Parts: sequence; structure tokens; C-alpha cells
Amino acid sequence: MLFTEDFLHYVWKFRLFERADLRTVDGEEIEVFSAGLHNKDAGPDFQTARIRIGDTVWAGNVELHLKSSDWQKHGHAGDNAYDNVILHVVYRDDEPVILPNGRRIPTLELQDRIPEVLYNRYHHLVYGNQQVIPCEASIGLVDGLTMHNWLSRIMIERLEKRSETVISALTLNRGDWEETFYRFLAANFGFKINALPFELMAKSLPQIILAKHKNYALQIEALIFGQAGFLEGDFKDEYPLKLKAEYSFLQKKHKLKPVENHLWKFMRLRPQNFPTIRLAQFAALIIRSNHLLSKVLEIKEVDGLRKLFADVTVNEYWETHYRFDTESAPSSKQLGQASVNLLLMNTVVLFLFSYGRHHQQGYYISRAIKLLESLPAEKNNITGDFATLGVKINNAFESQGLLELKNSYCNYKKCLDCGVGNKILKLA
Repeated sequence: MLFTEDFLHYVWKFRLFERADLRTVDGEEIEVFSAGLHNKDAGPDFQTARIRIGDTVWAGNVELHLKSSDWQKHGHAGDNAYDNVILHVVYRDDEPVILPNGRRIPTLELQDRIPEVLYNRYHHLVYGNQQVIPCEASIGLVDGLTMHNWLSRIMIERLEKRSETVISALTLNRGDWEETFYRFLAANFGFKINALPFELMAKSLPQIILAKHKNYALQIEALIFGQAGFLEGDFKDEYPLKLKAEYSFLQKKHKLKPVENHLWKFMRLRPQNFPTIRLAQFAALIIRSNHLLSKVLEIKEVDGLRKLFADVTVNEYWETHYRFDTESAPSSKQLGQASVNLLLMNTVVLFLFSYGRHHQQGYYISRAIKLLESLPAEKNNITGDFATLGVKINNAFESQGLLELKNSYCNYKKCLDCGVGNKILKLA
């Protein structure tokens, strides 16, 4: 039988063992009032438990092991942190544990008290031969309320973890929220495949420089395309020639060094997603509103946030071009709805949440969650797999929660720490 301490912790935490006539290995009667708080740091496994042993009610810590002899193996005998252990819970009692005062620590053996059906479900989850996720055969049976509550919890965990990256960047940017937002937004404009060169471009071109030229659209475009390394060639069209002339002056004025152009990727991208078009859209957004985070914080309605990104108009040159000097059939180069949704999800939501958390203003946190709930669910391999298994995905809040579930729990088979896994183990 494959058995782990994690499973033993789970059984104790939720008191899923047979509790009738519960006694220590020495025959003293036990009644568990509180299993204690699960401690995942150093020290006893459960703290502040309340347990009656014999005629005495004890308050203290509980330590769990697969075998009682593990007490010695794990070095607890000489560790003062374990002096307040009131009960030793083990799967199998193979030797007595004697405290320094000569008293045997009260020990509860659970070997014959764990329901076989519970163990079988656990074994199937953790050691089964599943293809997608450990609970793929059962997740469709989990009720909607349980699923929603768990996804809500881990979605907040996801936002909290991601907000730490924002605060770290904010520190490097000397507390400048606008600059930090500008850099994150730039990276997300790269939509993964060109995220790195976009991020490098933004770092090489601080927003304060763009702000000095906010009334001159051509100069903004020249700075962005120039720093992206797209103005180093020879051109025949009037527009790129103007950009190059403007950039030549501005580069010297601000002592700028462009990123290497070879970092940008065009292969296997639809022309609408070419980095030149994304840079044009980014420039149009900067031209329209230089202090973007302030706008985001001001706009209260979801539709207003959509319009902030959707209603940007690129330079008319790009209506008939995807690259410099290469004409194409006329087409709109506005950001599509799917792209706007991704920017709202990955940048706006993150900064509303991070700003609210940093300043302890729940209003912005609520707005972040409301925005996620208003966006359509993402369609990717992970959400597709969950949908195939019978999970209903109603919006981006839930699809993002499922990404966190898959990447932080399912991939590591942390079923015992998962609200969905817990529900499945307890299903009748």
C-alpha cells in the first residue's frame, strides 16, 4: 500500500478516521475537540489543537508520522519546538517515543481506522494513469458551487502572486506607477511571441521622454519605431523617411540606444499581428493618452476601458502596409476584440488589483474582479481540456482560475490541498 504523510495529514485535518472508541496505544480514551491549525512551516504539524486524553483536556501541538520511530529519525527528540506536543498521530506504531522526562508521549495509531474507500480514491487520484488531470474521471461530478468557490480562492492567490511582480518592478522604478504600467503594457502588447523585444524597447524608452513629445504624433511614432530598431535601413516611402529623420535627431538629443531588430519575430504570425502593426497600435495608444494608468484608474465602467484600447487609430500609412515600403491591400489595423480582452486581462486587471492591494483600497480590487468576470473565457489547450471533462467556464475569471488550478495544483498532484480534490475524496 502506497501511503504518504500528506495523506495522513489530510485524514487528521478533516477527521476522516473512525472515531468510535478512540484510544491511545496505551488504552487511554481520546476525544478530539479540535485537530489544530495545519502548520506547513518548521515545527509540529498541527498547532493549538484541543484534545481530551483520559480525564484531562490538553491544548497544544500534534505531530504526525507514518511510523512512530520517525520521531527519532526526524530529530525531534532534541528539539525544544516539540516539547509542547500533546499527541503523536501515526499510521503505524512501531516503537514507543519517550520524552526527556521519561514519559511516553501519547500516541494514536490510525492503521485500522482509515476507510478503505477513502484510501482507494486518494490512490487513484495521485497514482492513477490519467492523461489530463488527476481527477479527470470525477471532476465533472463536482457541483458548481464548490467549483466556483475554489476557483475564486485560487484566482485571488494567482492575482496576489502576480501582483508581487508588479510591486518588485515598482520598487525598481522608484515608486513610479505610470512607468511600471507602461512597461508591463508594452510587454503584453507583444502577446508572448514578441513580449521580450517590446519590454526591452519600453525599458530603453522611458515614458518621461515620450511625455515630452506628447503633442507631436510623428515624434512619438519615430521614438517607438526607432527604439524598436526598425528605422536603421534605407527607405523609399515618405512616411518611414520622415520617421527616420525625426528619430535621428531625437536619438542624439536623448542619447538613446535602440534594441536589436533581429529580436522581433514575424514568422508564423498573421500579418495583423506583425510587430510593426503592434508597434503602430502601441504608438497610437500613447499618442491618445500618455498617462494611461491614470486613465485606467479613472474609468469606472468596463465599456470605457474597452474603448480606451479599441478606439485607437494608427497612422494612415498602416492602412495599406504591414511593413515599411511594402504596400498591401487596404485593411483596418485597429486592435481586435480578442487582443483588447487580453490586454485588459493581463495588464489592466493586474494593475487595478495591485494598486488596490498596495494602497489598501478594496474598491480597485473589486473593480479588477468585476472586469475579469465581464470578459469572455479564454480559449486555449488547458481550458479546452477542462471543458471536455465537463467543467463549465463562464468568463475570464473562471478560465484564469482554471489555469492556476492546472499549473499550481494538477501538475503537481496537490489534490489534498485542492478544494476540488477534497470534494471528490468525500463524494459518497
